[in-house]
Amino acid sequence: MESEYKLLSGAMVTLALATATLVVLPYMQLSGVQPSEGLKPYTEQQLRGRQVYIEMGCVYCHSQQPRSQSQAPDFQRGWGRAPVAGDYYYDHPHLLGTMRTGPDLFNIGARQPSVDWNLGHLYEPRAYTPGSNMPSFPFLFKLKDQAEAGDKVVNLPPSFAPVGKVVVATPEALDLVAYLIGLDHTYPVKPGAQLPELPKQAGAEGAKQ
Repeated sequence: MESEYKLLSGAMVTLALATATLVVLPYMQLSGVQPSEGLKPYTEQQLRGRQVYIEMGCVYCHSQQPRSQSQAPDFQRGWGRAPVAGDYYYDHPHLLGTMRTGPDLFNIGARQPSVDWNLGHLYEPRAYTPGSNMPSFPFLFKLKDQAEAGDKVVNLPPSFAPVGKVVVATPEALDLVAYLIGLDHTYPVKPGAQLPELPKQAGAEGAKQ
């Protein structure tokens, strides 16, 4: 019976330490974070596009978290500086991602600010990036015999354009592109701006763990 009490006590202590390390301390660190200077709230169109991004599963192949220059060549790849917590202030839920089947998109709006390029890339990625393994999303577009007033026509390279048809972007495609172009975190941030200082006692306990 005594061994059972010891086992239970050990399990409770382990659970308490894990909760303090993985839940309490991060909450104390991040609860006071403010948006980075230069970060703008999403527009209504960008929020709709963000939902399309989630529904399409883009987060499974694209990250939004470039690593620091001391850890990886992400900066040299043109993906930008390492992010700080304030860069994600308006992200609910966050879309950090865990896979990089495709490039990081944290600053895709700075790298590719063209609406036409992004629409064409969604319709047929290989028309812009030869050998790309990104799937095409033709269901985000409509094929018409002739464009109508208000249509956003996608100007594809001639070899990829459908014969006798025009490709027109749907509202969902335009929303998604608005979200992607809005991903521009090239503004500077102050070192250490992402985390407020922890209370001394809590910080000391965290260091021991």
